[in-house]
Parts: sequence; structure tokens; C-alpha cells
Amino acid sequence: MLFRSVGLSIGLIISGISNPHLLIMASTNPKTYEPTSATRVAFLGLGVMGFPMAGHLALAGHQVTVYNRNSGKAQDWVKEFGHGSALTPRQAASNADLVFMCVGNDDDLRSVVLGPDGALAGMKKGAVLIDHTTASANVARELHALAAQQGVAFIDAPVSGGQGGAQNGLLTVMCGGESAAFDRVKPVAMAYSRSFALMGAPGAGQLTKMVNQICIAGLVQGLSEGIAFGLRAGLNMEQVLDVIGKGAAQSWQMDNRGKTMAADKFDFGFAVDWMRKDLGLVMDEAKRNGARVPVTALVDQFYADVQQLGGSRWDTSSLIKRLR
Repeated sequence: MLFRSVGLSIGLIISGISNPHLLIMASTNPKTYEPTSATRVAFLGLGVMGFPMAGHLALAGHQVTVYNRNSGKAQDWVKEFGHGSALTPRQAASNADLVFMCVGNDDDLRSVVLGPDGALAGMKKGAVLIDHTTASANVARELHALAAQQGVAFIDAPVSGGQGGAQNGLLTVMCGGESAAFDRVKPVAMAYSRSFALMGAPGAGQLTKMVNQICIAGLVQGLSEGIAFGLRAGLNMEQVLDVIGKGAAQSWQMDNRGKTMAADKFDFGFAVDWMRKDLGLVMDEAKRNGARVPVTALVDQFYADVQQLGGSRWDTSSLIKRLR
């Protein structure tokens, strides 16, 4: 088992600890890491997802260099986990075997990967570039081709599980790319993953994430309508959710968001702004491939209503606000 103790040096392996829960971190929750060789990695983008994901890589014993546009965030990370930071993506990626990214959108990706200070300019041949951003399948294919020209492998690897999944190191990761590169990345990436699966060719990871978001959108709207109906009917919704959660209506959304929805609490989780960005990717891809997604299009507009209510940063379960 690999752990990192506060204040100890990079990649320290601690043996003989019977209770990992004694190690308390501000941005990550305790986890037991599978043994794997220490690897030189870079992590670009230290938002609510990237900060703990990079932290888990450090805790698992890897040598981590981080980069963030806001250098103060990078310094905060270094204060918590040790290791080093860099002033540019190129500097962070220099000499790294694996370079992970988690930024905002297609344009953000291009800004950290391309150009004289971009990650590709600093990466050595044989390294792997892994993108955890939820972005378009097109930009995944574009960056895959550009990386290949420099002898660098590229894996598109969007995640599901939200901020809690990142903090707990239990994200679900869906990947697109070549199997040889995937096999190199997986043992390292399991530091912050529950599932890390290769879905197909470049872009397949992003397409799988779109399926994920389509399913979530419909589920949250259905749950919102059910809870709103039950409240109007005068039912005890905590009891209702306990009962129907043991039947066919059960879902992750019901288990983790049902009671907070009934209690009108939304100041946590996956923000409405992010969901609208993701659903925009879905709508663009649906236009390209001819898929019909009428419910998803409608729920996207419902989220626009929530934004108008001031809920841009509310959790996606705030769809119910339209119905109360």
C-alpha cells in the first residue's frame, strides 16, 4: 500500500500503516493505492477536479509537476502535497513520461497543448498526453493527430463522478486512443479512478461521456418532476425516497441527490454552467451524426431557465427549482 504523509518527501513509501484513515488531507480523502512504479508525471489544470486528481497521483508515490494558469493555485497545491510547479505547460511537461490535463473546453485545451509554450513543445518522444477535459470528439482527434506527428501518444479520457469522485479518488474514466498507450497510463491513473476503460479509437472517450450526460439529463428531470409532484401531494418525501429507492426507480441521482433536492439544497456538486457546456457538445455532435435527442434538447433549455434564476453554480439537481 502506498501513502503520503504530510510534510514527507516526494514519492515516499510508507509501510506498516494499518489504518490509512489516520492520514487526513484537505483536498483528498483517504484511499489505498495499488502498488505501481513511481512515474514522472505532469498535471495541467488545477480546478475543482484537477487539484485532487493531481493530489492522488502525488499520494500514490509519483513524481508530479503541476501547472495552472493562476499560479497561486499551483502554489497552494505545492504547499499541500510538496513536489513542484512550472510556469508554462511546456516546462511542466518537460521530461514527464505522462502528461495529464483537466481544463475547461476545446479552446483551453488548444491553449495548453499547442504553441511555443504548450505541452507538446516540451514533451519527449514516447510520452503520453492524457486529456481529462470534457471536450468535443473533434478536438480529441485533432490533438491525437498533432501529437502523433511528434511521436507522442494521446488519450482522450473524460471523467464522471464529480468533485466528490475526484476527492475520493473514485472517478469513472472513459478513454479513446491506442491500446498500448492506454495500458501504460491505466496503472498510474487508477490513483484517482474506480474504473478506467478503453472505449475505442481517438474521440471514443468523449463520445462515451456524451452518452453519460444524455442519460443524466433525463434522469434528473424525471427525478425533479417526481419529487415536485410528491411535495405538492403532501407526501413525506424523505420516506418516499427511502421506499422507492429500493425499487425500479433507484438511481445514483436518487441516492445522492433526492433528499437534498427535496430540501432545496444545491450549493455543491456539478455546476449547471458545466452541464450546459457538456450538453452543448452533445447537441453539436448530434447534428453531425444525425442522432435525435429531443429530451436532452428540452432539458438543456430547462437548465437555461435555472441559469436565469441565478443558479449557474448550483448543482445540476437544481432542475427542480423550475417546478416549485
